[in-house]
Parts: sequence; C-alpha cells; structure tokens
Amino acid sequence: MNLPTISSLFLDVGGVLLTNGWDRKARARAADEFGLNLEQVNDRHHLNFDTYEQGKQGLDEYMKRVIFYEPRKFTADAFKNFMLDQSQRLPHMIEFVTALKQRYRLKIAVVSNEGRELTLHRVQKFQLGSFVDFFIFSSFVHLRKPDPDIFRLALDIAQVPPDEVVYLDDRELFVSVAQGLGVRGIHHRGYETSRDALAKLGLELEDTGPVAAPP
Repeated sequence: MNLPTISSLFLDVGGVLLTNGWDRKARARAADEFGLNLEQVNDRHHLNFDTYEQGKQGLDEYMKRVIFYEPRKFTADAFKNFMLDQSQRLPHMIEFVTALKQRYRLKIAVVSNEGRELTLHRVQKFQLGSFVDFFIFSSFVHLRKPDPDIFRLALDIAQVPPDEVVYLDDRELFVSVAQGLGVRGIHHRGYETSRDALAKLGLELEDTGPVAAPP
C-alpha cells in the first residue's frame, strides 16, 4: 500500500537547524570563561532546566539559581550574553529545509524543548520565521518532549493527518514518540543522512549536494 504524500515537515531546532542552545559543551565553555565549578553548575542546571524549558521559570531566575546563588565577579548581563552567543547554525540545514518547502509547498513546524529567552533570541537571530509556519516551543505551551501531547498539539494546529508528516530530531527517543502517533520519523545524524532519508520519502531536490547559504 502506498503511503500518502508528505505535506508537512516537523523539526527540532537544537541539533537539527542550530547547535543546542545550552548543552553540556556550552556549560563547560562557560565554566572556563567565568572560572566556575563545572560540577556544581551541572548539578544545579539539571535541577532547574526542565522547569525553565517548560516556561515555568525565566532565564533570570534560572541564572540566579544556577550561577548567581553566591556573589560573582561578573555581571548577569555578561553571563546571559555568553549564553546567547553559543547558538550557531548547523551546516546546510536551514537552506535545505527552505528549499524543500519551496519545491514541495510543505508546511514547516518546529517542535522543540526551548526556554523562552533562548527561543526568542534564536528565532530572531537566525530568522527562523522566514520559513517556519508555526512554532511549538515547550516554554510557550508548557509541554515538553517526550510528552506525546506536544506532538498532538502540533498535529492539531497543522490540521494534517499524522501519516502526511515527517519529524526530524537528533534524539532517537523523541522520534519514537512521534512515530507512536503515526508520524514518520527520521533520526537526524547530519545533513547528508537526513537528506537521503527524506529523498526516499519523495522529498528530493534536483541538486543533491550541499545547499549553499545565501550570500
């Protein structure tokens, strides 16, 4: 039996379009930059970050609990700017998704665990709204992957059947949760592997090489 044509592409942000906003590597760089005890930072981070990503805690409160629970020789603004500067685009992916959208008239949705302030910065800096039709960020909807309700919400807003959707995420667990709802999932390991996996589903560009970034 032939599967329906893909009409929508759901994406994670960190690890797919951009680097992770505030992962262990970024925290290690922060510890070096600001002379922090990395073990203490990570312990406090793990106790607080889920709450921040669910939109139940702001970035200032997160930093107060994780970094500024004692006097520091640097300012909160300096640390916040460092956090925001960790975000970088991943090679080819934004250009690739934009080209797929244009060729196949896809509906593009982001389904991502992201804190509000990091989200707003990343969306604006990398102009994600130029090709994404709608955003389901955990901090906006107070749901967090792997809760399947965050995918149900995305499907409700998209108003498309699950089998017309492909979901890309660099975390295999989240892909499997989406697949449990009937969505076709791809475990994203890099541009080339996801490009090839999407091509097998009929979403192929004429030039299968890297998509050039705009000048």
